[in-house]
Amino acid sequence: MRLTLTALFALAASPALAAGDKPFFSLANTDFVVLIAFVIFLGILVYFNVPGLVGGMLDKRANSIKAELDEAKALREEAQSLLASYERKQKEVQEQSARIVAAAKEEATNAATAAKDDIAKSITRRLAAAEEQIASAEASAVKEVRDQAIAVAVGAAKDVMAKQMDAKSAGAMIDTSIATVAEKLH
Repeated sequence: MRLTLTALFALAASPALAAGDKPFFSLANTDFVVLIAFVIFLGILVYFNVPGLVGGMLDKRANSIKAELDEAKALREEAQSLLASYERKQKEVQEQSARIVAAAKEEATNAATAAKDDIAKSITRRLAAAEEQIASAEASAVKEVRDQAIAVAVGAAKDVMAKQMDAKSAGAMIDTSIATVAEKLH
């Protein structure tokens, strides 16, 4: 109703009222006929509750838009929580990979140190074995030289004694040897 009165007053103040020779409230005036048709049209709209239907449709559309906005907000919050979750997981994975790399470096360092120690021990063992072999070979060589010297000395003594020995001195030597052996055995 307020709308029809507003439209009526707007037309009443229009320049068409001041424009013409014909009286305004005559059916010969087209402005008046258009005004009457417009008022009838507005009356029909009000009678069939078109503004209420349009308002209901707009309210329904507003409610559906609000529901879509609420759903979008919920989806956004869910996406943000997923993003935060993935960022946490990514940070955890990065920390874990850093720990793995650090552990691998430490293991490699420990393995290198252990390998160096093993090599040093192996070299020490080999040097000791080589020194033992050298000492054994040296002892063997000294023994051979002694044995050779003894053999040569015995051979030379035998030759000297054979040349200097007669029957009388051989008997005396045998007696002396038997006495020495008897003393040592008892």
